[in-house]
Amino acid sequence: MIERTPFLDLVTQAVLVLGLVIALVPLWLVVVAASLDLQAVNTSPLPLLPGSHLLENMASVWQRGDLGWKLFNSLLVATLVAGGKVFIAALTAFAIVFFRWPLRMLAFWAIFVTLMLPLEVRIVPTYAVAANALGPLQTILEVTGLARLWQLLTGVELALEWNLLNSYTGLVLPLVATATGTFLYRQYFMTIPDELVEAARMDGAGPLRFFRDILLPLSRTNMAALGTIMFLYAWNQYLWPLLVTTDRANYGTAVMQLRQLIPSMFSEPEWNIAMAGTLIIMLPPLLVVMLMQRWFVRGLVATEK
Repeated sequence: MIERTPFLDLVTQAVLVLGLVIALVPLWLVVVAASLDLQAVNTSPLPLLPGSHLLENMASVWQRGDLGWKLFNSLLVATLVAGGKVFIAALTAFAIVFFRWPLRMLAFWAIFVTLMLPLEVRIVPTYAVAANALGPLQTILEVTGLARLWQLLTGVELALEWNLLNSYTGLVLPLVATATGTFLYRQYFMTIPDELVEAARMDGAGPLRFFRDILLPLSRTNMAALGTIMFLYAWNQYLWPLLVTTDRANYGTAVMQLRQLIPSMFSEPEWNIAMAGTLIIMLPPLLVVMLMQRWFVRGLVATEK
């Protein structure tokens, strides 16, 4: 039985309102700054009411920052990364939970430990692999002597190379593995009743059919929650796209382009332009969260069988 305590309810509501204010005040200041002209945005203190230059500043940002193509790149990369993470995490957890092979727990913990290694820590080896994705295979062939044997038999030197720099593959592929998604899917798959697995086996369903026709439909809320989180993660990536692309005109992302709009020490302090660009760039992930909110919450707190 839950005891009703009006005082604690009031405290809870006050904490929620305080958190809402803390979250919304910076956003409101961004909206205000984006709607002011150059003179007003550089006055101190900053006005608390919006001006009348919002559409003008946003149009200026769109033209100066070439945001149309950059937003397309960000949307494409974020969608591919989110989809890849969801699919690979589901497939990995499926192999760990439903197949009884000797090293499956060792494989799971090896994947789980990578949670302690963010992209910034492994950025150098990841970049080296992206510069030549077949480099590790080339090293294995050379160490085992197979490359030398191939040269003796064919007279052709074996030099494997696959450059992922300045490509959508390089932007997406190093980011699609996710220990978080694998862990979430594993915990969910472990709640699947054994009777359901046995019933599918008796109906003649193979592993891939069981995965496609039963597990994936049951996991749709989990997929929505994980996909939303990973879309935001990929959209906000700055360091990896900055390193892997030098052709910024064709492969630059919106977050990278936002850095170009921030005033430098020796330029005119057009903070109204920078804030207008921030509003434009934050709109797509905001829309994704709004559209996926119901599925996102259900995927985190609900269990469907």
